Parts: sequence; C-alpha cells; structure tokens
Amino acid sequence: MKPETKYFKTDLLSGLVVFLVALPLCLGIALASGAPLFSGIITGVIGGIIVGMLSGSNLSVSGPAAGLTAIVLAGITSAGSYDTFLTAVVIAGFLQLVLGLIKAGSISNYFPSNVIEGMLTGIGIIIILKQIPHAVGFDKDSEGDFAFIEPSTGNNTLTAIIDSLNSVHYGAIIIAVICIGILIAFNKVPRLKKMKLLPGGLVAVIAGVLINEVFIQTGSVLAVQPEHLVKLPMPQSFTEFFNQFSLPDFKAFLDGKIWLLGATIAVVASIETLLCLEAADKMDPLKRFSSGNTELRAQGIGNMLAGFIGGLPMTSVIVRTSANINSGGRTKLATISHGVFLLLAVVFIPSVLNKIPLAALAAILIMIGLKLASPKVFKHMWHNGKFQFIPFIVTVAAVVFTDLLKGVGIGLAVSIIFILKGNMKLAYFFEDKQHQEGKNIEIKLAQEVSFLNKAAIKQTLAHLPANSHVIINASETVYIDHDVLELIKDFFAFTSKDRDIKVDLVGFKNAYKIENTKTHVTDTVTQ
Repeated sequence: MKPETKYFKTDLLSGLVVFLVALPLCLGIALASGAPLFSGIITGVIGGIIVGMLSGSNLSVSGPAAGLTAIVLAGITSAGSYDTFLTAVVIAGFLQLVLGLIKAGSISNYFPSNVIEGMLTGIGIIIILKQIPHAVGFDKDSEGDFAFIEPSTGNNTLTAIIDSLNSVHYGAIIIAVICIGILIAFNKVPRLKKMKLLPGGLVAVIAGVLINEVFIQTGSVLAVQPEHLVKLPMPQSFTEFFNQFSLPDFKAFLDGKIWLLGATIAVVASIETLLCLEAADKMDPLKRFSSGNTELRAQGIGNMLAGFIGGLPMTSVIVRTSANINSGGRTKLATISHGVFLLLAVVFIPSVLNKIPLAALAAILIMIGLKLASPKVFKHMWHNGKFQFIPFIVTVAAVVFTDLLKGVGIGLAVSIIFILKGNMKLAYFFEDKQHQEGKNIEIKLAQEVSFLNKAAIKQTLAHLPANSHVIINASETVYIDHDVLELIKDFFAFTSKDRDIKVDLVGFKNAYKIENTKTHVTDTVTQ
C-alpha cells in the first residue's frame, strides 16, 4: 500500500483540524499587520494548496506568519499603500525563488538540534501563555501575535494574563474547560483514541459551538458575544467577494525602497521557513528529510502569487505544522486539504464559521502547546548533558521573552560557543567515494565528528542507493556529536528500512548509546 493511500483518511481529518487552527490565525495576523482581513485568508489558501503541492516537506504547513507582523505593519506604512506593499511581497517571492535556485536552503543543515528543540519548546510555552486570555474570554490581543511585547495593547504576555484574569467571561471558561476535557479524553481513553475518523479537535469545536448556541437560545448571561467569536468577512455578493482581492502597484517595481523592503521580507521569511522545516523533520514520526532548497523555491512561488492577488507574505509556520503532526497528518495531502477546506469555507459557509468561540480554538492550541513544551522534553535534554541542555534552555527563555528570530539567534550564539569548544581538539575527515547499487559501502568516521560535519553526513546518507549494504565504522572515533549520533540512529531505525538498505554499525562506544550490529569489519568493502 502506497503511503499516500495508507494515510488518506487520517490526512484529510488532520487537514480539517489544521484548517480550524489556521482560520483565526490567518485573520488575527492580518489584523495585527494592519492589512485587510481577507489578505490572511488568501495567504492561508495559497500556502496550503500551492506551496503544499510544491514543497519538499510532507508535513510543513505554510501561511501568514506572526514573525512577519512587525515588518508588514511598518512596511505598509512606509510604502504608503497596501497595493504598493504587495509589490514588495512579489519581490520577496522572486528573491526566495532565486535563493532556492542557488541552493541557499542548505543552511538549514547547520541549525543544531538543541536550538531547534529549544525553539519548539519556547513556542509551546508562548502558545499556552498567549491562549490563556482567549480561553477566559479576554480577546484584546490579536490571534497570531507571538511577540512578548504586544503592540495592540502595550502590555507584555505576562501582564496580559493578569489583566485577563480580572475580566473573565464565565461562558468562555466553561467552553474552554469542556473542550480541553474532550481533547484529553481523545488522547487518553483507548476507545476514543481508536476513533481515527473523528478527531478530538473537530469534536471540541463542534461542542464549543453547540454549548454557546444553548447559552444564546436560553438567554443566558454565559452566552459568548460576537466579539469573542471567529470574525470571517461575509461578502453579500460575488462582486463584493472578488473586490477583496488586490493587485500590486506595478510602478513600484522601479522604487529602490520597495526592493529593500522586499529583500527584508525575503530574508526573514526564508530563515523562519528553514527553521520550521528543520523542526518539522525533527517531529516527523517517519524521520524523513526535507530539502531546504525545494522549500525556498516553493515559498518563493507562493509569495509571488500571494503578492499578485492581495495576500500577506507567508512562511512555513510551526503552530500549523505542529497541529498537523499531532492530528495524525503524514503526507502532503493534509497540508493541501487544509488549504482546500479554508477556500471552501470562506466561499460557502462563513456564517457557520463565525459561530465558533475563540475559547474553543484556544483549547486546541493550549493542548498543542503542552505537547511542544512537555516536561519530558526538559528531562530528555537534561540527560543529554550540559553541552545540549544549556543552549536548549537559553533558546527557550530567549524565544519566550523576545521573539522567534531573536531567541533562535541568541540560542545559536550560545550553541556555537559550545560547538567551537568541542572542536578544539582534533580535525575531522570523512571518507566518501563513488558507490553503485548492489555494492558494499563503508562510511568510516574520523576521530572527531562534530556538528559541523552533520550536513555532509546527512547528504551522504540521503543519496545512498537503494538495496545496498552500508557499514558505518566508528572504530577510530573518540568523539561524535550528539546531533550526528541522532542522525545515524534515525537512519538505522527508519530511513534505511524504507529504502531496503542493510546497515551494519561497527565500533560505536558504549557512551554513544548505539548498539553495534558487528564487532568488527569482516568483509572486504568497496568504498
């Protein structure tokens, strides 16, 4: 059975859950960016359908990104009009396409796993903190704003929680608590866990809508008012619907200032996309590799199209990607179907979607945050030693108390210090010669294998021929970086089996926590 067929049902249902998560985020990010609300929907649809089809990732989900809101808000102001700003979005897409063609996406291989883990955990904490006010009916800050300082209110994340606790709406709290209970039940109760055709996220949203409808019909003070529900634009005719699209100002292509704005968007969007791509590969249950270059080309085409019809700039987004993986998504179908659901919903049933309480969606996001920031992650990183834990915990704190890019930058700086310290001892070499299908291959690791060698090893493993016999020989090593060990473990346990590659592990020390399959190299191998 092909993977596309095997996961068809779970992918469709995952796409439905991701659609429910993405909808308020698309609207909230557009609002926070000072752009038309429909611009976020346009980008969500293109990110799901077009980028989903072109992407090299099976799990990554693209759409408008919280990390670009400040740039977009300032960009619209400096450009003078939204039409002129759209020109910068088209330029950004073109530059991303060029970056993909010149293989700039390979930089993603150099993001240390402790920083990626720290970024994911930090985002999990942010999601929980940011959704607490929405769960209690306090919706002053826009959905999708993940910065510590909230531009819409002037508060920070922590003071916003305090303010929300002084302005609670008990109907929203009841809905949020019941929805969280439903989600926990679907994660813990064996019989519910087996109900693959009915995802807990969908049940939670339906329950939230029905509960609020009961409150409204009975005239209860617990009824959640329209300002605390999803607010999807509702055009009254096809003409009004198509008037929500915009074209860029083509004269602005001659303006150097707009090119500089486009370049800024391209750089920031590309970095966020590559970070999310690495995170998606890290979370992938099937441990597949994704091409950063293919992703940049897909993002470039997506942003050019979005700019031409009135959409916000997009990136690959961790919140949507996490929702996809946690909901059972395993192939591109989940990403593409979420975009299709988004398109169909805004065209045919906007009035139905506008009945969804934000508290119900907050419950889904809080559960996603708890999975990303699980105590098990902290425990795992602690047991990996100080060289892994310190950069991890610094990244977590920096992401929570600044923003995504600044936090990752700080984490990378700390991680590089530890990497350089670990690379001061011995030089590294890696033997890699031509090989053919059916031949034996020996990959002989040198004395010192650092994180800086991860990219070369990753590429070699990715290009090994199917049905071959590979011996990974660590007999001469005195140090192998944790990330490289994880790469070898995943290749041995998952990737090699998918490609019918026989792998023998030789010479790995007990400290590496990898079990050897042979005590020594007994065969004559062709390297």
